[in-house]
Amino acid sequence: MNTFIRNHQYNLIKKQAGMVQHAYTSVSDRRVAESVRLGACAAIAEAFPDATKEQLDLLGRLADLGTTEEIDKYLLSLEPYLELFPLLTPKEVSRLFPKVKKLKSPDLAAVDRRFLTYAGWTDIGTGRMFLVYDLDGKPAGLEGRFTPAKKGVCFLCNRHQEVALFSAVSKVKPANASPDYYKAFGQYICSDSDACNRHIKDITPLEKFFHLVLG
Repeated sequence: MNTFIRNHQYNLIKKQAGMVQHAYTSVSDRRVAESVRLGACAAIAEAFPDATKEQLDLLGRLADLGTTEEIDKYLLSLEPYLELFPLLTPKEVSRLFPKVKKLKSPDLAAVDRRFLTYAGWTDIGTGRMFLVYDLDGKPAGLEGRFTPAKKGVCFLCNRHQEVALFSAVSKVKPANASPDYYKAFGQYICSDSDACNRHIKDITPLEKFFHLVLG
């Protein structure tokens, strides 16, 4: 079987598996625990609308599990089917940000790309943040101002964490716009991109933001 699970989907599976584990270890009513398990299996299947029967059978093994050890083994058994984030060289990353001189980009070859939904990093010296994502099958990059804020809710992973306001200038100009036309879009995002990647479960907000800025 080929790889077919993306990082955000794996995070969703982990969350649902954790709910099943919690129900079977803390709920005395077996009917309630079974209801949680059925709901978890349904949520996982819904996240894979194009999955084959073989893939759904693999994902659906959670329906027969309940103990911590069984669920841990289940999650490990899924890791070989995780898709890799594209391996971009520093030169390829630089092409996504042609106006940025001396771009300091991460070494994607040195990280476990199975657990990346997007690559994000900051340049503290310039107060800029950079995001790279595989949008519609092609790598795309966003650059914006990085303004640290107090704790808040990240628009990507929906956790209450240390966040920053990420403001990116729109690449789209209306017809007959003046040369000075300027529009920026901002969102609060986790200051720690690695932690954000470990918890993001839905790519809809990320893709919507990229399309909003890039057009």
